[in-house]
Amino acid sequence: MSSLTIFKRELKSYFAQPTAYAIIVIFLLLSLGFTFSFGEFMNVGDASLEYSFFFWHPWLYMLIAPAIAMKLWADEQRTGTIELLGTFPVSTWSAIVGKFLAAATVSLVALLLTFPIILTVNYLGSPDNGTIASGYIGSFLVCCTFIAITMLVSACTRDQVVCLIVSVTICTIMVLCGYDSFTRELAKATSKSTVEAVISFGVWDHFSSLTRGLFRLQDLVWFVSFIGLCLIGTSTILSAKRA
Repeated sequence: MSSLTIFKRELKSYFAQPTAYAIIVIFLLLSLGFTFSFGEFMNVGDASLEYSFFFWHPWLYMLIAPAIAMKLWADEQRTGTIELLGTFPVSTWSAIVGKFLAAATVSLVALLLTFPIILTVNYLGSPDNGTIASGYIGSFLVCCTFIAITMLVSACTRDQVVCLIVSVTICTIMVLCGYDSFTRELAKATSKSTVEAVISFGVWDHFSSLTRGLFRLQDLVWFVSFIGLCLIGTSTILSAKRA
């Protein structure tokens, strides 16, 4: 059994139940709703979509991503199928990669279905579509990061509610770290080095550069490294439980 087999199984389970459809609809309603309401898309003329559209994504993902991934290992442990999975000719790492890609695909489908906003901004003006594409890549990487965090938490517990609460808390901290209003207040009480350390832990510094069209190698390395560490941590925990 390969990662592809696990991927197909997990992806089918998402769309065999209302889970994926509900998550996709909620993300579309909130992301586009915030764009045209709080983001004031029609008033500010934000052709790059940086502030009216992409700004809301980390805030949405800190709730959406844990909802997508909370069942991946918690449910396996609760139902006992994790022991059954251990009897199959599949490595722990293959199972992790397959499950991660399935969850990431659900989020990608939700993100791609926001394409009407691209059509709208191109109809109303002449935006830099390269910058918009960079923003989409950054948005997807943020969601994948939060999914990886949730997978790590999910490997530690069999309770989906506990996994959801802990994951949302961690993701919220990562969103706040680097958020301008939060770091300004933090700077008043701590040293500059502490603020820089906090910013480096959060997603905003890396995400915001991508929404501006600045595709820096260091941002890609940060996202890939963070996701990789979470998946390695998941593998370590599951291997210890299977031993």
